[in-house]
Order: sequence, then C-alpha cells, then structure tokens
Amino acid sequence: MEFKDYYKILGVESSASEDDIRRAYRKLARKYHPDVSKESDAETRMRDVNEAYDVLRDKEKRQAYDNLAAGVSPDGGFQPPPGWDQGFEFHYQPDGEGDPHFSDFFSALFGGQQRRRAQQEHFRARGEDQHAAIEVDIDDALHGATREISLRSMQPDAHGQPQIRSRTLSVNIPAGVREGQFIRLAGQGQPGYGGGEAGDLYLEIRFRPHARYRAEGRDLYMDLPIAPWEAALGASIQVPTPGGTLEVSVPAGSRNGRKLRLRGRGIPGDPPGDLYLVLDLVLPPADTDAARQAYKTLAEQLPFNPRRNLGV
Repeated sequence: MEFKDYYKILGVESSASEDDIRRAYRKLARKYHPDVSKESDAETRMRDVNEAYDVLRDKEKRQAYDNLAAGVSPDGGFQPPPGWDQGFEFHYQPDGEGDPHFSDFFSALFGGQQRRRAQQEHFRARGEDQHAAIEVDIDDALHGATREISLRSMQPDAHGQPQIRSRTLSVNIPAGVREGQFIRLAGQGQPGYGGGEAGDLYLEIRFRPHARYRAEGRDLYMDLPIAPWEAALGASIQVPTPGGTLEVSVPAGSRNGRKLRLRGRGIPGDPPGDLYLVLDLVLPPADTDAARQAYKTLAEQLPFNPRRNLGV
C-alpha cells in the first residue's frame, strides 16, 4: 500500500496551523469542486483533498497520523503496524467500508476503529461542511436580494456509488456583501451520521461583469467619458451613480485616467466603500467638413507638440 502524504496533498508544511490547513482546504475545494472545476481528475483530487482535511483538522487523527508518518519507509511501501492507533479517540465522519469518498489508505488506518466504535455504541457525528461558488450582480451587493441558486454535488447512492445530485436553494444576498466573502447556510452541508446535525454550506460570492461598475473590495470604479474641452477648461457634468444622478465637477486641466473620488458611494458597509470616476478622454470624430475644419483651426491657433518629451 502506498503511503499518502496528506500535508503534500493540501500543499502545507507539517507544522501548519489549524487556520493554515483550513485556508488551504478552502482554496483547493474551490479549485476542484465539481460545480466549478474543469480539471479532468477533479473528482479524484477532491476526494484526496477531503480525506486529507478530514485527518489534519482533527487533533487526535493528526497526532496519530504524524506518529505513523515518522516511521514510513523511504521505498514507499506501507502497512500500518498492529495497534498503532491505541490510545487515540477519533472524531469520525463514518461512511462505511468501501465508501467512494475515502481511499484504501484511509480505510486501513481509520476504518477498523471506526467500525469497532460503531459496533460499541450508537455513533453520532456532525456532517461535513461544503463549499460552492455563486455569481451575483453588483446590484445585489448594493441593495440586497434573494436569489434562487442551483448546486450540484457528488453523493453516494443507495449502493454506495457516487452520483451527481442537484438541488435548488433560496439564498439571501445581504446588501454590502463583498466579492470573495462567504455566506454561511447553516445545516445545508452533508447530512450527519446516526442522527447527528448536518454540516454547513459556505457560498463564496463572485460578481458578474457589470455594464458600468467594477468592484475592488467595497470600492466601485466607473469609466467616465469626457470631452477634451471639459478636461481642459473644467466642467460640471451629470453622472449616474448607485444612489442616483449627481452633478460632478471635473477640475480644469484634468488628464486622461484621473480619478475623482465620491466618498461613501460604493458598496454599503461600515464604513461604506467609495465610487471612483476614472476620466476617459474621448475625441470627437473628424467625420464632417465642419469637424475637420475645427481640428485644422485648433492646430493653427494652438501650437502643441505631444511628442516634445521625445526630443522630436
């Protein structure tokens, strides 16, 4: 039997803290979850990640695993010695022998004790937490919304074979939610064992592309087209914002790409984000005789060399 390096699977050092292990698991779960992953081996990789996390997040399992790993032969061959797990009380998420969610390696280490304990008492355990990513509109983060979402997950059928199952949930998107934030749905994870409570479902928020805004944290950015004379001379212009149309002053001498900050006009929060207007200088097209003549007059009356810094 091949020894499985659970630390390597999660991409952490053997000295990793509980928080490090939790963060690594969530990152890999987002990468290999069947709802979002396009990897050909996503199902196998997700099983390995779940298995590694199941062991390393539990103090007793982790200590027993570390003790065992210290004596592994360099040639890779492995067989757990008799009685290696004496003195440890593990907190299981038991699935039975031959469960597709765990490898033979895991079953060889923890399956025997799991079955012995199940025979000794009515075993109760909390279900596993699950993670999924959902896309929402920036408008949902601005005002809040309730959305119906469909999720898929791998679950064993009555014969223990993995099957893709779908379900629809009604999710409250609170105003002020940020991209990358997790919404916790209590009791919507994997069912518990032996009457134990279900795990939780964590939904990672992602924003769909918006026609007007782009988000960075709680701040919003919007490209604001302006005419050359508005940039050169300054102007007061009407600007649509999430809270309604505002009159905004463009300072004289503004350059392309300059940012104008509107405090508190971003995504709600404590404190709320800001709205940044990124000036986008737009040139009128020279598509009529009058327009071409205007450009010629400007060139004659306003000598200007945009390449002077190049020495030409």
